[in-house]
Amino acid sequence: MNTNPYLASLSENATRFGMRLQETISEHTRELGIGVPTVIGDGGAGGVGLGLDEKTQAQIKKQLDGSSDREKLDAMRRLVGLISKNRNVSTYFASVVKNVASPNLEVRKLVYIYLLHYASYEPDLALLSINTFQRDLADSNPLIRAMALRVLSGMGERVPVVGSIVVLGVEKCARDTSAYVRKAAGLAVPRCFGLDSAHHPALLKIITNQLLAERSPLALGAVAVAFQAICPPSSTLTPSSSGTGKLELLHPHFRRICKVLIDIDEWGQVLWMGLLLRYVRVMCARPVWGGSSGSPGSSSPNGAGDDAAGVAGVEEGELDKDVKLLLDSVVPVFQSRNPAVVLAATRVLFYAGPPSYWPKFVGPLLRLLSVSKEVERVVLVDILIIAGSASHLFAPHYTRFVARSDDLVPVKKDKIRLLLKVVTMDSWAGILREFVDYADDVDDAVVGEAIGAIGKLAAKIPESVPQCLSALMGMIRSRYDIVVSNAVMVLKYLVQTQLSGMTPALPAAQSPLSIIAHLARRIDDIKHAQARACVVWLVGQYAGSEAETSASTATAGMSSGCPEGIAPWAPDVLRKLAKSFASESKLVKLQVVTLAAKLFILSPADRRIALLSKYVLGGLARYDLDWDVRDRARMVVGLLDGVSGGINGMNGAESWEEQEQRQGHAERAGVVLRREQVRLVLFEGKVGVGDVGKGYLDDEKVLLGTMGRVTGRHMRTDDVLPDWLERGVESSLRDSEYDKAPTAAAAAPTAISSNNSKGMGGSGLGSGRGSPAAHTPVVLTPGTLTPTKNGEKDKFKDLDAFYAEEEEEEVGEEESEEEEEEEESGDEGEGKETGSEENGTEEEESGPEEEHHENDDVTSKLLS
Repeated sequence: MNTNPYLASLSENATRFGMRLQETISEHTRELGIGVPTVIGDGGAGGVGLGLDEKTQAQIKKQLDGSSDREKLDAMRRLVGLISKNRNVSTYFASVVKNVASPNLEVRKLVYIYLLHYASYEPDLALLSINTFQRDLADSNPLIRAMALRVLSGMGERVPVVGSIVVLGVEKCARDTSAYVRKAAGLAVPRCFGLDSAHHPALLKIITNQLLAERSPLALGAVAVAFQAICPPSSTLTPSSSGTGKLELLHPHFRRICKVLIDIDEWGQVLWMGLLLRYVRVMCARPVWGGSSGSPGSSSPNGAGDDAAGVAGVEEGELDKDVKLLLDSVVPVFQSRNPAVVLAATRVLFYAGPPSYWPKFVGPLLRLLSVSKEVERVVLVDILIIAGSASHLFAPHYTRFVARSDDLVPVKKDKIRLLLKVVTMDSWAGILREFVDYADDVDDAVVGEAIGAIGKLAAKIPESVPQCLSALMGMIRSRYDIVVSNAVMVLKYLVQTQLSGMTPALPAAQSPLSIIAHLARRIDDIKHAQARACVVWLVGQYAGSEAETSASTATAGMSSGCPEGIAPWAPDVLRKLAKSFASESKLVKLQVVTLAAKLFILSPADRRIALLSKYVLGGLARYDLDWDVRDRARMVVGLLDGVSGGINGMNGAESWEEQEQRQGHAERAGVVLRREQVRLVLFEGKVGVGDVGKGYLDDEKVLLGTMGRVTGRHMRTDDVLPDWLERGVESSLRDSEYDKAPTAAAAAPTAISSNNSKGMGGSGLGSGRGSPAAHTPVVLTPGTLTPTKNGEKDKFKDLDAFYAEEEEEEVGEEESEEEEEEEESGDEGEGKETGSEENGTEEEESGPEEEHHENDDVTSKLLS
């Protein structure tokens, strides 16, 4: 008989396991397209798409309708599991809704999940459970109250007619004694507002009167969620709302929130730091950095000016006391393990604090680089933005930004940009070696970024120009087109900066014109269209240098064969490109047309140059298939009409204008330019040196904490940081009762005695929440002793005197006992009366004395 329950339980478990196994097999075979005879295909059956047979469906319904909590829990787990697999189990709604008031907490949780999911399928039945949820709002268990409000607000999204009930529930829970329930009320505010924007005044009243006065750090994070939902930064909800997002509501709560910021949950800290940053920039006066206030157009986002990195920082006494309170409250938050909290704290210090506060976020940001690859991606972007204003903060740590082979491509590019920003006179050599190594990367985007960084490095540190040019010239001989093309484009930029006098002179072997000559000789090895166009432009732009012409002709002995005023390598480049003109890209063809015009202007009397230019302009470009090439050729020919009869006037050839006149067209009207004027147009039309390129993060308007800083483009959800006010609001508006010091009327006694311990309840250490006001709180003050009832003070201050007096009392007691014994032996009756009187007297005398010693022992233990 003893084995029967065990066998029954074993049989029941085996049956359940078989049913679960059958369900799993049915689901997998259905996903594979294999027909299973146990699957019901009736459209009205409860098991459509579930892979359950009739027996299993009936059993689930029986379990839900039964009285066993264990059976109900098992059935609800199966239904929630099917919901997670996107199975439709809405036919069980009537059976599930009956268990909404189940005394079992686990069953009720699963019922709430089911109702949240299927409330829109059966809105009438869902409304029947509203009364149950309203009753649960008054349940003695705070977990039940919070869950009921959560389900009510969630059902409101499915059944909008309950919006007013949800508002009442939020108002009731916002006054709850449990912080957990008040947190649920704060999280329900955005959902309630999403149901109907007409609830905005009621919800704003709840936030103003109840939620913002929250003292528990557990619920303050939800208060921030509710405040941002009802009072967004660019609020247009009501006619009275302003772009500040009702930040004036935070006046009496600002200092209290700053002081408890360290105790709020992590995501609540992120939200509150964003709100408090906006508050101080809107409500506090503009700070003064180093004796000058920042202007709205200053490059530093916090108003520090262009030279924010070199400002020594204001004295802390010059800061507004509320701004300083916020900064000091944010500094301990850097110890958080949540990367979002650290980044939010960095944003506060960078946009609200003086430069003297900025070194505090350097260490935490560097720590986040080793958390994960995803976090590293975001942190690097923030460091890039900060380095634009304060590169000296991260310059000593440049080795932390060295790219690794397993880094993502965006991470590698960000590290290259960051190394370029933090480079100094002491670290440029090592950083240059890193850039040269990155040029061999397998990704073309990284290669282009690294080679471009070499050119920017040469422009930023003039002492590195020879090494940078040597590295770029070596890359021209690479067998990879992407390396050669990027090197040519960077060399073009460096040559322009050298010839414009922006950098110091270089040795003859690395002079700009020698670099151009080297590129011209290797024009056949350069295949990239943009790189070939750069070389052609350089050849035409600097082919007329007299110093290079004389040096080249003297070196090569070509003084008789080289056209006058033209470098010896320029005509050969035009000859090679004329042969391959038909197969060149559009970009290269346009530069070839310009090159032909420039060489003709430099040496119009040379017959070979004139014939070659005529062949390119009048033959190849005139009949090209591209419209832009033909238009460029026509424009150039028109410019050259006033130079020695024009390009088509050589050797009696018929010009285009003569052909048009012969065909009946009117004569072209306009101004004919002289040679000097045409040369000015062709050679000096573009003034200035173009940069290698700037990225999205180089824009000063990109802020920390925005989505656009990661995506590389402006996003709608990006917050706009408000500018500082010139004067700010009155600081007295932020005064509150929380900041006031305790008054002297509430002064506490300086010691514990038997007198004030009688009204302290059972513990004797303090009164409860409902204690009378007559019982003042107890404060222990070291160095004070409890006075005795007879008014003597400092009686036992000396420990030796205390023990000596105790010994005297013991001797006196022994003598009194001996006297009693003698009296008792003399007269028995009289001795009994005398003994009783003496005993009563001893009890009366020893009572206060024992009580006195006991109080002293308690006081000494508490003081120790």
